[in-house]
Amino acid sequence: MSKKLIITIARQYGSGGREIGELVAKALNIPIYDKLLITEVAAKGNLNVEVLKKSDESAANSLLYTLAIGSNTVGAAMHFGYKMPLSDKLFILQSDAIRGYATEGSGVFIGRCADYVLRDEPNLLRVFIYGDLDHRKARVAERHPELKSSQIIDAINKTDKRRSTYYNFYTGNKWGKFDNYDIAINSSLLGIEGTAEAICDLAKRMM
Repeated sequence: MSKKLIITIARQYGSGGREIGELVAKALNIPIYDKLLITEVAAKGNLNVEVLKKSDESAANSLLYTLAIGSNTVGAAMHFGYKMPLSDKLFILQSDAIRGYATEGSGVFIGRCADYVLRDEPNLLRVFIYGDLDHRKARVAERHPELKSSQIIDAINKTDKRRSTYYNFYTGNKWGKFDNYDIAINSSLLGIEGTAEAICDLAKRMM
């Protein structure tokens, strides 16, 4: 695309948000940023990748929110002489990486409070993807056939709660609240491909 376009996608578990993001990025021929951010920040912060994965999208019970929310660097928080929990350090490093990629050009950013981190970017499209529970259960069951129905419901509830807690803690906003996004779309209505096409259409109209 000739002009820079930033698309952020927040999503309920099982809604197909990541797959939709991949289709959007492919259709618009722009990069997608998701789990690779963890590998990057691990290298930059000299941290263990597997340990970071366990801390990813988990809000710490810490003082960082009041001390350094909105800070661009780990050093700014450490200036207070505060020993950061790993999840706080990961959030700041990921936020720096997200801002860096957005500076370089267009991209689709999945989760990780990207809509908040990049809120001052021009040409920003903030998307929240949700889905009917039956469709979400079916998607999770397809991905994890070893799970029983009750376990699938438990996984959906716990994952959404974790994402909500993480987002609410680090942004001060409410995850899934409509006015934090430009569009909320039910992927059960149009399906994965149809939802991706709708997002692409909207992005093209914006540009």
